[in-house]
Amino acid sequence: MLLDKNDIYELDRIKRLNIINSITGIKPANLIGTKSKEGVNNVAIFSSVVHLGSQPAQLGLLCRPTHTRKSDTYTNITDTGYYTINQVSTSFVRQAHFTSAKTAPEVSEFDVMNLTPENLNDFYAPFVQQSSVKIGMKFLDELLLPNGCRLMIGSVELVELPDASVDTIGQIDLSSFDCAGISGLDSYYSLKKIDSFPYVNQKVLEHSEFTGD
Repeated sequence: MLLDKNDIYELDRIKRLNIINSITGIKPANLIGTKSKEGVNNVAIFSSVVHLGSQPAQLGLLCRPTHTRKSDTYTNITDTGYYTINQVSTSFVRQAHFTSAKTAPEVSEFDVMNLTPENLNDFYAPFVQQSSVKIGMKFLDELLLPNGCRLMIGSVELVELPDASVDTIGQIDLSSFDCAGISGLDSYYSLKKIDSFPYVNQKVLEHSEFTGD
């Protein structure tokens, strides 16, 4: 299949949506936990968490355009300044997926989807107890993108993850706790570690199999 810009534009809307959302491959599956000013817990699935930097530790979260409707997640983040990122495991992908349903602001998806909110270190926003990797975030800023989406920038305030999943240099084996990934909007994959390689500098490259040495 070879598609130019016009071909893509003329595709059926659903087919175009699925292709464009899938061509980048496997994305992280995360549940974003927030709490409203009124104290109602909210949780919703996102596949758009990205690494921005390690020092200071910052992550980005892409939110959909807000000109027609502000999601509970976006509203709660901007109102309170706090949210959590919780990695989805294969054991609860169905529950995680169905948090994408639009519910009334006074209804908690934790209750509807039978997920358990968890408090860690008196952090304002709720974590997902079922998740193996939990990240507490503080909202710093947002960037309005050309398509109307908003890149939410946050600092990493708190992290909980399984001790056994972290090696001596800090690499996390995602397959050790059955981490799930998303392709497109609704297809989920289990992840399996293939290998680890050294940081590549000129010396390492010169002694690699690619140079014939």
